[in-house]
Amino acid sequence: MRLLITGGGTGGHVYPALAVLEALDRDAEHAVAWVGSAEEQGLERDIVSREGVPFLTVRCGAIRGAGPWGALRGAANMGRGIFDALRVLRRFRPDVVLSTGGFVSAPLVIGAWLRRCPCLIYLPDIEPGLAIRHLSRWADRVAVSFEQAGEHFHPDKVVVTGYPVRKELLTMTQEDARRALGLAEGADADLPILLVMGGSRGARSINQAVQRVLPELLSLARVIHISGQADIDDLRHAAQSLADNRRCRYHLHAYLHEEMGAALAAADLVVARAGAATLAEFPAVGLQAILVPYPYSGQFQDANAGFLAERGAAMVLPDDELVRLLPTIQELLNDPTRRATMSVAARQLSRPDAAAAIVAELQTLAGR
Repeated sequence: MRLLITGGGTGGHVYPALAVLEALDRDAEHAVAWVGSAEEQGLERDIVSREGVPFLTVRCGAIRGAGPWGALRGAANMGRGIFDALRVLRRFRPDVVLSTGGFVSAPLVIGAWLRRCPCLIYLPDIEPGLAIRHLSRWADRVAVSFEQAGEHFHPDKVVVTGYPVRKELLTMTQEDARRALGLAEGADADLPILLVMGGSRGARSINQAVQRVLPELLSLARVIHISGQADIDDLRHAAQSLADNRRCRYHLHAYLHEEMGAALAAADLVVARAGAATLAEFPAVGLQAILVPYPYSGQFQDANAGFLAERGAAMVLPDDELVRLLPTIQELLNDPTRRATMSVAARQLSRPDAAAAIVAELQTLAGR
């Protein structure tokens, strides 16, 4: 099968597709390439290149939230990007296209429709973004994680597959994960582990809330903090002022690549934004969550957080109420019975066969 993948902007648009690639039959011959943004700051370029997948580029531009002139420039770049995509399609000759969303995916999906190349769109979130909502009219199939998400599309196109996650999340034990991170032994080995993350680019309000209560947090738990690049210097400075017996409990990273699965599996509790990945990666390891939806995400993160909270797998803490972060963490860490119940509720949402289900749909569309 010759497969072109497109999607990007955030890790939530990239990692599901990498999980699908992992599920491809290794004994069969496949030609795969990724089509992403020509802009250097495109997040997908770095992640995909680390996986050894050929990376091709098209011009594109954001329209939503860009202002009048920004939207005009974005629309012009999008038009140029369609010509770029047609060139890529002509040279690569894919059997099928997989899109995971983000405005970078628009040129290739439209180009695939123009060239009558089959296309499957995967929606990571509970509610579709602007790009997926409009692009679905040109797709042959729309794969969704949950039945509720399929209500936004024509029913003849919808297939419920679940959210694809990396195999390691489905097989790694907490003990193995802690050993891999060097957190299985030591004087503080009995303390719970709190994972703090703000998505692939970090979250300033969460970082600042953690910094304000860092000594108190470290009296309760060891902390793995994935901060993003923008705030890491301030957080390093704050860590330097900690007492030695507290500083050794604080594990600060701008970003995690290969170790991300281990960080998720090792944690007892996570504080995070409510990006699409939370709908699958947390359930895959039964991780209880305090979710802080990004207030400028067009309500998509509110929907994701609400979905998990309504099913007992998470608590929701609004961004403007982060002053309550410490007591909320204390409440959960001091209530192991409640956390165990949340963990069971989270695991019930996991779909271990999701990646294989999407592969099967792609093979069907490709005529195999």
